[in-house]
Amino acid sequence: MTSLATSTSTIGAVELHDLLAGVSEYALVDVREARVTAEQGSILLGIAIPLSLLELRVDSLIPRRSTPVVVYDGGEEDLAGRAARRLGELGYPDVKVLDGGLHAWAEAGYKVQNGGDHVIGQAFGEWIEEVYETPHVSVPEFLRKREAGEDVVLLDSRPIREFENHSLPGGTSIPGAELVYRAAQVVTSPDSLVVVNCAGRTRSILGAQVLINAGLPNRVVSLEGGTQSWVLEGHELDHGKHSVAPLPTGAALDAAHAAAERFRERFGVRSIDKATLQRFRSETDERSLYVLDVRTPEEFEAGHLPGAASAPSWDVAPWVFRYIATHNARIVLVDNDEVRATVAASWIVQFGWGEVFVLHDALSDERLETGPVPRTALDVPEGGFTLITPEELRTLVDDAAATVLDLQPSFEYRAAHLPQAAFAVRARLAASAEAIAGDGPIVLTSEDGVLARYAAADLAAVTSRPIRVLDGGTAAWRAAGFPLEDGNQTWLHEADDAVASGWRETDPELRKAGFRRYLSWEAGLVAELRADDTVPFKSFA
Repeated sequence: MTSLATSTSTIGAVELHDLLAGVSEYALVDVREARVTAEQGSILLGIAIPLSLLELRVDSLIPRRSTPVVVYDGGEEDLAGRAARRLGELGYPDVKVLDGGLHAWAEAGYKVQNGGDHVIGQAFGEWIEEVYETPHVSVPEFLRKREAGEDVVLLDSRPIREFENHSLPGGTSIPGAELVYRAAQVVTSPDSLVVVNCAGRTRSILGAQVLINAGLPNRVVSLEGGTQSWVLEGHELDHGKHSVAPLPTGAALDAAHAAAERFRERFGVRSIDKATLQRFRSETDERSLYVLDVRTPEEFEAGHLPGAASAPSWDVAPWVFRYIATHNARIVLVDNDEVRATVAASWIVQFGWGEVFVLHDALSDERLETGPVPRTALDVPEGGFTLITPEELRTLVDDAAATVLDLQPSFEYRAAHLPQAAFAVRARLAASAEAIAGDGPIVLTSEDGVLARYAAADLAAVTSRPIRVLDGGTAAWRAAGFPLEDGNQTWLHEADDAVASGWRETDPELRKAGFRRYLSWEAGLVAELRADDTVPFKSFA
């Protein structure tokens, strides 16, 4: 059992289980690194906020400081205790540690989910297919139809950046609720077979089902296994292609509005006016409030409601936990004409995540803000280390006069890092101080330098070696024109910060093996849900 400071409150597994079954607000936070969570297992309703990134993510994910928060780890380490103490320092007074961690949860007879740091996202897609009997076609069936000259329209439910990275020949990117909004601009004949694909299964299923729910007159199916099955069948992907459906006009826009009305009626989506939103804002000491703009990031940055966060519809479903860690909170969705917000709300209603509303007439007669909303990093350290410029660090590197530690994600470290830099995980850094090579200055970097400041403060408390932080991080080094390298990799810590993915494998056979494992895992998730009595999903079949 985890050893905790006497000031840290604990909660037992049975009491936590009762909390998850209730209707009051709470946040359940898994503070382990992502790969550890995926391999050791997790609680279905937990949100992964690794201790390494706690100060960078918690403000937006748990905005109400008085929210009851439960943190947990595997049960053998003190990560949860450290996280609880840190959350207390950041202004969260109601924090408890799951006594005995995940081990105690399992010992109490409750389900442990395996395979990802947020299993619930993929599980939702598999549940949708099971409950609504979403139809699908295999890659060979799809190709046979195309080769036979059948009228087939291929819609890719991933955002354009993913699409450009790799796509199926002939596809068009229409992600998330954009499918309902824009499909009629691309699908011009009711006789066309509409095939929806993604990288694997989840967004293919959700995309196909949402078009069926919208009342599209066509036959709609998901492409079983998506681009991963395409590769496994021996076919080549396109790279660098750009194909996006335009915003709807005329009859296509009318069809989108009609579809939104169907979603309101079927899923009980509620609308509120601006006066109600203002009342919600005045009550944030008692109830958590998330205002999410589900349009594209480009639309958001061109003009958005003050206080709203950009949460594109393709992220909200099924990845609502990327934006909302508090269960049973108030969630207000915003767009320009209530189509995409209503569709996204229908997903959240089925997900059972919180009390969701669509803001009526959200953007009219408002002084809109422009540009991205910067993240809020809490209690960023200012002392205990010295900032250095890329030019100063270049001299230290050339003279081999310092040890450089890189805190960026491990897959980005593999792709490109500062010369001679070793990969490190922030939450493990203080305990590894004696293992850091050399006896001179230690220089820390991260992508923008902010995470490096937190790590520097951690390290300064346990070593007498001079601590430096690259001002502006690796981005500043890159902007100065200095070289990065992909070889010469040194690992102070294992790459436990990222879940293993076949897409990150460079060997074709290892990539295919990763795809097979992933698709098999996804297909088995419904059976795993049947063994879990904390599943929040709500059926409208």
